Amino acid sequence: MDDVFIALREQLEELRAIVDGLDEHALALPSACEGWSIADVLLHLAQTNEMATASARGSLGEAAAAWVGRDAGAPVRTDVNDIADAAVARDRGATGTEVRARWIASASDMAHALEACDPSARVQWVAGDMAPRSLATTRIAETWIHTGDVCAGIGTEQPESDRIWHIARLVHRTLPYAFLREGLAPPGGVRFALTSPTRASVVWEFGPDDAPTTIAGPAVDLCRVAGQRASASGTALVGTGPDAENTLRVMRTFA
Repeated sequence: MDDVFIALREQLEELRAIVDGLDEHALALPSACEGWSIADVLLHLAQTNEMATASARGSLGEAAAAWVGRDAGAPVRTDVNDIADAAVARDRGATGTEVRARWIASASDMAHALEACDPSARVQWVAGDMAPRSLATTRIAETWIHTGDVCAGIGTEQPESDRIWHIARLVHRTLPYAFLREGLAPPGGVRFALTSPTRASVVWEFGPDDAPTTIAGPAVDLCRVAGQRASASGTALVGTGPDAENTLRVMRTFA
């Protein structure tokens, strides 16, 4: 697969091409995120891009404090879902084109900052420290899911791309965290067998062949379920084994 930093730039460019020609009316259209316009989605992505840039440059504490509206000395919160709406509401007021410009600038700055990191370094994020490549993968995941939200808002199909391989791999690698977050015991071995969105004959496999639990089906479906844009029961995903039900319920691409 393409290098994760290449994939991140490609995902950012894909969204930029979609929103580049939108006027104020279009940017104000409702997105697939309840209560958020397309401009609000771009604002949220700009805010979190700026946090990722701060993380790459060692100043996440100050950036996160500003995001949640707290003092810089306060602990970094991890209830991202609870504070995202408030952060967007607090920063509303700019025009849609101004928000778009902020997002474009934040995307470029973030990509540069992550690429400049020492590959062996650890950077802080909301759920703990991680490698810069892992943080870049989380940004691919969030940008991809919100690209779908934007596409839904303007009534166009989201482009298909095999770069979601990185997202599927992230979902698999973070299953222990997802189970722990829900108060569940760590899963036994779990294997993913996922069909590429662009090549129906290609199956992406993650996990051991002899894993007692298997999740199989379209990679797009798995990424949408993990991004909380679909219920597993409404997709073509099939789970077998002792941890299948919980895996399909708790897997996620975000903190």
